[in-house]
Amino acid sequence: MSGKVFLVGAGPGDPRLLTVGAMNCLKAADVVVYDHLADESILSYVPANAERIYVGKQSNKHTMRQEDINVLLADKADEDKIVVRLKGGDPFVFGRGGEEALVLLERNIPFEVLPGVTSAISVPAYAGIPVTHRGVAVSFAVITGHEDPTKAESHIRWKHLATGVDTLVFLMGVANLPVITKNLIENGRPAETPAAIIRWGTRVNQETYVTTVGEAAAMAARDGIRPPAIFIVGEVVRLREQLRWFDRPDIRPLLGKRILVTRARAQASALTEQLTALGASCIETPVIRIAPPADGYAALDHAIEDIHVYQWLIFTSVNGVEHFFVRLHHAGKDTRALGYAKIAAIGSATAKRLRSFGIHADIVPEEFRAEALVETLTPILPPRARILLARAQEARDVLPESLRAHGATVDVAPAYETVPELDGGATLADRLTRGEIDVVTFTSSSTVKNLVQQLGNITPLQQTKIACIGPVTADTARNYALEPDIVAENYTIDGLVNAIKEHMQ
Repeated sequence: MSGKVFLVGAGPGDPRLLTVGAMNCLKAADVVVYDHLADESILSYVPANAERIYVGKQSNKHTMRQEDINVLLADKADEDKIVVRLKGGDPFVFGRGGEEALVLLERNIPFEVLPGVTSAISVPAYAGIPVTHRGVAVSFAVITGHEDPTKAESHIRWKHLATGVDTLVFLMGVANLPVITKNLIENGRPAETPAAIIRWGTRVNQETYVTTVGEAAAMAARDGIRPPAIFIVGEVVRLREQLRWFDRPDIRPLLGKRILVTRARAQASALTEQLTALGASCIETPVIRIAPPADGYAALDHAIEDIHVYQWLIFTSVNGVEHFFVRLHHAGKDTRALGYAKIAAIGSATAKRLRSFGIHADIVPEEFRAEALVETLTPILPPRARILLARAQEARDVLPESLRAHGATVDVAPAYETVPELDGGATLADRLTRGEIDVVTFTSSSTVKNLVQQLGNITPLQQTKIACIGPVTADTARNYALEPDIVAENYTIDGLVNAIKEHMQ
């Protein structure tokens, strides 16, 4: 396949504003060239074997010159690679994407442009400021906050701009506020016109400063407001008092809280999405990954071959359900092969996943743990019942041993294995030690064990709050001398999120 470059807008910062097209490009990339304003979590879509090249630019600090970036993109595409140039915001809104495209055109490199959500409209929206509003503003303009310093004179038509447009949005203009506000006032914009400075827009650490055109420069200097930020001018700023939503604690009670998610990468999104919706900043650092069991499914396949002999099938996790049905289909069978077998599930999430395969569990104990299932199941077991337990390779023996003690024959078939992810321990330990993480979440005993193994010791974890999905996971944490601050009463992701929310309020 010949090389190609995708000029992709990453949006202003909130990963939820990444477009579907951008996500698909990142998934297919051989090389990703990204800048300072691209949120790091967006890079989770990039294949592990893809090359990542940081060329970030900040005010007065450039990792790589633009001319060199242009050449880099073309050179990588000439190696028959799919190259994604990931830019904050939109590539064609002060993103210099046009310059990169022209160089690619000169080199006969095919390219596509995937626009991104620009900060010019999204950042004010997150601050509760619409750039247009019926009866208030019918026009808006987007202006660079710092023009090319090599130009002999400004190309901004201040005389027309100052009073000719209702809402003015200056991007990257914090350092130049004295010049911007001076030109606006001298060309007819009243000094008392409402204005706002919005820093780190759309991110959980977003800061909004409401001011006026006349006071903005002094406020920025006094409060030490630094880039990245936008400056918005106009009567629409007054609407923030009513329309403010993103930074309201009553709507987003976890606003600004930094929470570590340790679930396997493929499963982290459910927890991350719920926490993010409540305002949290999630750091996804998977400490486990789900892999086939050590026996290569031999025990599970054998059980499926004789599936008709079992009176009960027990599933203790979503992973167990998914891997069981993959192997069932691999054997050329479907749910009809289960015959008259009864089904038991630990946890509402497990039961929900079973329903997606057309199976309604006969038993789901109110308490989502092995002991509760034993109490519910043993009174109704037939004599010498034959039971198949499809579960993780490493798990507590409470369930099979208790059922055997009641006369049942229990075949334990490993359906999957949790494998430690050991990379990144030093960086994570440093962040924990510096107090950059407020809560560490554990969704299973294996996440506790593997995070401690990844860090090398428990010391970094003693300076943050510990949140566990249930008592079994909490007991594992205590075994490592980590006392949980939060233990969910409902042993689900929803329960864990609610427990964190209640504790942090």
